[in-house]
Amino acid sequence: MILNILSVIGTVFGFCFLTLSIASGLYYISELVEEHSEPTKRFLYKAIYVIIGILATCWLLDGLSFKLTLLSIVSHLVYRENLKRFPVISLTSVSFIASCVLVVLNHFLWFRYFSKVEIPPQFKFDPTYIPQRRATFAEVASFFCFCVWFVPFSLFVSLSAGDYLLAQSSSDAAVLKLRGVSGEGTHSTHSTRNRNVGLVRVVINSIRGHINTWLQVFGYRRPTEPLL
Repeated sequence: MILNILSVIGTVFGFCFLTLSIASGLYYISELVEEHSEPTKRFLYKAIYVIIGILATCWLLDGLSFKLTLLSIVSHLVYRENLKRFPVISLTSVSFIASCVLVVLNHFLWFRYFSKVEIPPQFKFDPTYIPQRRATFAEVASFFCFCVWFVPFSLFVSLSAGDYLLAQSSSDAAVLKLRGVSGEGTHSTHSTRNRNVGLVRVVINSIRGHINTWLQVFGYRRPTEPLL
C-alpha cells in the first residue's frame, strides 16, 4: 500500500522535474539561437536536404512506403519555406499552418505504418510462414527523431515572435509616454526592445507570468509594484 503511494508520488515528482529540465534546456537553446540566427538558418537548410537524402535512401534500401516517404519529403520542403523570413514567424502564414498540419499527419501515418503487422490472408493459418522483419524500438525512435521531429522541433525553438515583441515595445512606449519620458527616450527604448525573441521564451515567460499571478492570488508571493 505505502509502496504504491510512494510510486505515484515519485512518478509525479519525476514528471515535474523532467518538464522543468526540458523547459530550461529549451530556454537556453533559444537564447543561443537568438545570438546566432544566421548560422542556425544555414544549419537548418543543410539539415533539411540531409534528411531528404536519408528518407530517399531508406526507401531504396529498407523498403519504406513510397507514399509516406514522398509525403515526408514534401513536408520538409514546406518546412523550408518558414526559413525565408527566419527567425521571424507569422502565426497566420500559410507555410506555418501547413507545417503544423504536416507534423501531426507525418507522426500519425508513420506511427501507424511501423505499428501495423500485415500478414497475407493466404498465410494466416500457415505455421511455416515467416513474417517480414519488424523495425526495433531503437530504429523507430531514431527514425522519428531525425526524419519526423528534428526539423519541426528545431524550427519551433529557433523561430521568433516578432508580432508579440512589436506589441510589447509599443505598450512600453505608451507607458513611458504616460510617465512623461521624452520622445527621444521612448524611441531609444523602442529600438532597444524591438529585437527578435525566441517563441519558446515567449511561451515560457507567459506560463511563468500566469503561475506568478496565481501565486499572488493565493498569497504565496507579494504583488509586484505597478508600472504607473
